[in-house]
Amino acid sequence: METSTEDAQQCDGSAVVPRDEPDVPAGVPAIPPASLSPSRASDFMRCPLLYRFRVIDRLPEKPTEAATRGTLVHAVLERLFDAPAAERTAPRAKALIPAQWDRLRESRPEILELFADDPEGERLSRWLAEAEALVERWFTLEDPSRLEPAERELFVEAELESGLVLRGIIDRVDVAPTGEVRIVDYKTGRAPRPEYAEDALFQMKFYALVVWRLKGVVPRRLQLVYLGSGEVLTYDPVPADLQRVERKLLALWEAIRRATETGDWRPRPTKLCGWCDHQALCPEFGGTPPPYPLPVRAAGSGGPQQGRMGPD
Repeated sequence: METSTEDAQQCDGSAVVPRDEPDVPAGVPAIPPASLSPSRASDFMRCPLLYRFRVIDRLPEKPTEAATRGTLVHAVLERLFDAPAAERTAPRAKALIPAQWDRLRESRPEILELFADDPEGERLSRWLAEAEALVERWFTLEDPSRLEPAERELFVEAELESGLVLRGIIDRVDVAPTGEVRIVDYKTGRAPRPEYAEDALFQMKFYALVVWRLKGVVPRRLQLVYLGSGEVLTYDPVPADLQRVERKLLALWEAIRRATETGDWRPRPTKLCGWCDHQALCPEFGGTPPPYPLPVRAAGSGGPQQGRMGPD
């Protein structure tokens, strides 16, 4: 079956377990959103109600094999650069997988349930072999012995003139001797079809905008490395591109602000609803969202009141 861009992103886990959002301890009271990351921006564009469930209600979601594999592969590719250049080989990278898997299980005990019904470990072995194949494919796309990243897993945050705070985590930043900057992101899914390339580049242009606002430098190149299909997508941004992204994000943030104040978070059905953990709470599937945990202001009203979103 042919896989669309959205399907690939979902299977890649990038839309399920965002790597650019900090963990929020259970029991912490809900607060209005104060910043925007690429994954949260994508959530709102995909489905405002999903954004509410993830950002305001902070509803738990089950881990997936695809998302967890992506996290594991990212960790291996990051750690490989700890080794001297000559030792950054495919066998060395694959040898890192067991230790990184152990670390992942220790830091996120919830992922143990992924293979709870696999007492013989056969499915886990296949899953780890798939991770190995993705790591090995990377060596056909880039040569880590010739790379010396300036940054890995770099957290970035910038406040725009409007007051909007943008944040995220960049997989890799390369800086040429001439000072040119390249932003690199690894994807464990397949590359999008050409008509969906712009959607795929949204995250990268977001990062480029943050770097531009922080450093005053427009990155020379944005590079998406698709390990699932063995392809590399590149784009060279110009200031006009990033200005358009900034205007889009400001409009998006205004829509999020209005929804936060009114409690009006509309579901937006798509083919990705089948992967959503929150169907039981979604009006599109006959469910009712939980009581809205923030004060709401009715349209045309000046004062807040407590309310909930759901069918009348």
